[in-house]
Amino acid sequence: MKTAFIGLGGMGYGMAANLQAAGLLTAVYNRTAEKADAFAQEYGVDAVSKPAETAAHAQAIVMCVSADDDVLAMIDALVPELGEDHVVIDCSTVASDTAREAARRVAEKGAAFVDAPVSGGTEGAKNGTLSIMVGADESVFERVKPVLDAMGKSITHMGEVGTGQATKAVNQILCAGINQAVCEGMRFAAALDLPLDKVVDVVGSGAAGNWFVNHRGKTMVKDIFDPGFKMKHHHKDLGICLHMAELNGGKLPLSAQTRAEYEQLIEQGYGDEDISALYRARRDLFDR
Repeated sequence: MKTAFIGLGGMGYGMAANLQAAGLLTAVYNRTAEKADAFAQEYGVDAVSKPAETAAHAQAIVMCVSADDDVLAMIDALVPELGEDHVVIDCSTVASDTAREAARRVAEKGAAFVDAPVSGGTEGAKNGTLSIMVGADESVFERVKPVLDAMGKSITHMGEVGTGQATKAVNQILCAGINQAVCEGMRFAAALDLPLDKVVDVVGSGAAGNWFVNHRGKTMVKDIFDPGFKMKHHHKDLGICLHMAELNGGKLPLSAQTRAEYEQLIEQGYGDEDISALYRARRDLFDR
């Protein structure tokens, strides 16, 4: 299936490169045209000047942009050129109701829509090992699975449109809690003058082991916070989670706390750092 890609940011660049490696990618679009031009030159595909132009190059159009408003803006730009042969695959992280609205607008032109948010950070995007949570009709999912397989390692159909984003919200809530626990635990280990690299290896191989401590533990204790997953993006995602919880009559206290702490760090200029930079906010836990 010929595929085009919209949004060559930290995640999108690697995802698009893997689509090209699979022989699927034909064209790219990015709001910063220079980035699209550089990608096109490096990978031998077309760079288009408008989102709608991707529809002439491909049946599948993959998007990975920053926020809900960006997704709907791209959808509105695409809709005039969409037809029954097209399917839009949105790998952004947005609210479930945004995904359903995007699907409604696409369906007016007879095209299909897939919400397919991803997890795995820039490493997963580059290496093609992302976890992809998919909301779509079963037949549409089967149609686009080769495209998804080119970008990820774990591809799971969760149900109808919106369920992919709902699952991603669960993922982001868990990431908040894990980040809090690892940062607090490693500050505790530092206060006890333990050999921190060994602590990461030991706890990472036991019941407390998780992706975050294994991939971020040794860098955070050295105050190295290269993304990864930018804090400002998780801040945005947790806002989505809180919005969805409110729509369902609930609260997410840990997510709210984490988002508030991110906000303080963002105000201090750390928003483009990895979410492990929350470690900075744990310095006040011990006097030494």
